[in-house]
Amino acid sequence: MSPESVHAPGPHRRRQSGVAVAPDRNLRERVGAGRLDSTFSPDDLAAIAAAVRDVESRSPGEVVPYAADRSDAYPEAAWTTATLGALLGGLAAAMAHGMLGGALEEPAVWLASPPIVGAALGYLLGAVWPALRIHLVHADVVEHRVRQRAFAAFVEQEVFRTEARTGILLFLSLLERRVIVLADTGIAARVPQQEWDAIVAGVVAGMRRGQPGPALAEAIRRCGDLLAAHDLQRRPDDRDELPDELRRRPE
Repeated sequence: MSPESVHAPGPHRRRQSGVAVAPDRNLRERVGAGRLDSTFSPDDLAAIAAAVRDVESRSPGEVVPYAADRSDAYPEAAWTTATLGALLGGLAAAMAHGMLGGALEEPAVWLASPPIVGAALGYLLGAVWPALRIHLVHADVVEHRVRQRAFAAFVEQEVFRTEARTGILLFLSLLERRVIVLADTGIAARVPQQEWDAIVAGVVAGMRRGQPGPALAEAIRRCGDLLAAHDLQRRPDDRDELPDELRRRPE
């Protein structure tokens, strides 16, 4: 499986209860900012909510779509670019010293300055260029932090707080282009985790095309088809227990 098409087992082994979420955090998640505002159009948001309602009208699943700008800031990457900048600055200074030799005044100071300047520029480049940071961090580290962020979102949104434990989190991390599906115990006991792979792959493909909104709406409907294939039926007394809209979390 590609590292972008990541999914993870549901966190049902650690039952959670009584988790409170601060109101200002809820507001910030739903309003969104930056990358999220430009990524999901109003039509996308309406289509995603409609897809959730469709699934929940024909299955016991409670789908929670969630998109984050990124799963981590990866601060260590900025130090990597600072180190590279210092090395390049030092190399440039050494080459200049070799070419100019005695023509340089205060050679010790002149040789020390470029690495310092290179380190500062390198750190700044790493700090302001998020896409570069992803390429400077090991893929296993990125996967681990996206996975951690998805588990945090599962708890933040209280996906586990459904009567039949039928919550399903579809987590998108936009910077990393990774998707994780977390199903609670009522779903995970009936649907093997590997069966979510095709759904995950479809969202990742949409993210690569720059169309995560339509891809997410389609993935949600496919979740309903998957639940139906496993004969998970909606109970007559079933009710909507979680909000339908896309949760957006700026970082």
